Amino acid sequence: MSRIEAVRDEAQGNLADRLLLGLPAEAVLIDPDVTTSYANDMASFCPAGTPAVVVLPRTVEQVQHVMRTATELRVPVVPQGARTGLSGGANASEGCIVLSLTKMDRILEINPVDRIAVVEPGVVNATLSRAVEEHGLYYPPDPSSWEMCTIGGNIGTASGGLCCVKYGVTAEYVLGLEVVLADGRLMSTGRRTAKGVAGYDLTRLFVGSEGSLGIVVRAVLGLRPKPPEQLVLAAEFASAAAACDAVCRIMAGGHVPSLLELMDRTTVKAVNDMAHMGLPETTEALLLAAFDTPNPMPDLAAVGALCEAAGATQVVPADDATESELLLQGRRLSLPALEAVKGTTMIDDVCVPRSKLGAMLEGVERIAEKYGLTIGVCAHAGDGNTHPTVCFDAQDPDESRRARESFDEIMALGLELGGTITGEHGVGVLKREWLAREIGPVGVEMQRAVKQVFDPLGILNPGKLF
Repeated sequence: MSRIEAVRDEAQGNLADRLLLGLPAEAVLIDPDVTTSYANDMASFCPAGTPAVVVLPRTVEQVQHVMRTATELRVPVVPQGARTGLSGGANASEGCIVLSLTKMDRILEINPVDRIAVVEPGVVNATLSRAVEEHGLYYPPDPSSWEMCTIGGNIGTASGGLCCVKYGVTAEYVLGLEVVLADGRLMSTGRRTAKGVAGYDLTRLFVGSEGSLGIVVRAVLGLRPKPPEQLVLAAEFASAAAACDAVCRIMAGGHVPSLLELMDRTTVKAVNDMAHMGLPETTEALLLAAFDTPNPMPDLAAVGALCEAAGATQVVPADDATESELLLQGRRLSLPALEAVKGTTMIDDVCVPRSKLGAMLEGVERIAEKYGLTIGVCAHAGDGNTHPTVCFDAQDPDESRRARESFDEIMALGLELGGTITGEHGVGVLKREWLAREIGPVGVEMQRAVKQVFDPLGILNPGKLF
């Protein structure tokens, strides 16, 4: 063993010993074969360091102990959930404490009168959704990874999902938080009440902060009454521009679909190749619209007419909930299907004004041709949130370079169209340079000032955002 390795092992041992003063032995992992498995989330092209230790606390007090220890020893801390993120926001820093919150997975309260749930950060989104459904309630945010992703991770990245066009994103359902600050103090924000405007809205500040301001250990979440089962309509188009025109007509017409999703021809083909779902590969764009009103048929008929007016070649409403779910399953398979095309993907989440959706898709097609790459697009079309997905062979250096350059051009295109570099995945490492371009030098200065207030030593998820 070299002298450098010996020093590193001694420092790691000291850190582990200090952590074990307030944590059970099974909650402190130092085996390198284990700790390295916590180094990355699911993003490509995002560097990660080697954790010194991984801790898996089960209580608020244990999280406080970790942060007090980290502050005293000046060790960086990277909070993690299920690591399903797509921006490198949960990637380890060299020599850090990885603070995995997956063991804090209790649903503490479901209150049908106040229409709230109180949960720990490690609760899986789908687990919460099913639990509140038993009470006739509904937790709307539904990221594509909802069967795996955690509420803490959803809060950290301000996640979205298929239902955002009607129900909004995670931020609109986080009423209050308990947060362990960098120095170990516990702070409560927000409320349990339906209304409340006392002081600055610190709750919203933490939502989307990617673990850079504090560690969320408890959340009060707003719930809605469970809606009726939705019915879905599928419309085929001869061009992406026509499908985007239909989206504009639907929204301008005052309709409120429970989802409005788009898949381009590349995505449809990828889904069929992987799952043999029989989606119409002759289409240039497939639009899915759904309504969860008590009587959705008039809404579906009206939207179907608007699609035909925009040039739809075929409009097919589902007969029942089973057929609707089959159509939605194709949409949910979009990202894994595109990953299967070449083995590796870079998934963008540029969001543009709905009126610019057609220009965004046309621009992505030009970028794909320019770089000689397969780029499929699926989109939460109702809110302008696109997911251009660059498919490439990570073992091919030239193709990897072209993939990265095309990804950057897509983000530049989104900004040119008046959009934002991220609608729901967060900034993390992947888009750090682009955040500065979007918000400008004054914006960066103010955001860094906020970071300094909450984390003066800079130990919370360093290297993320900016």
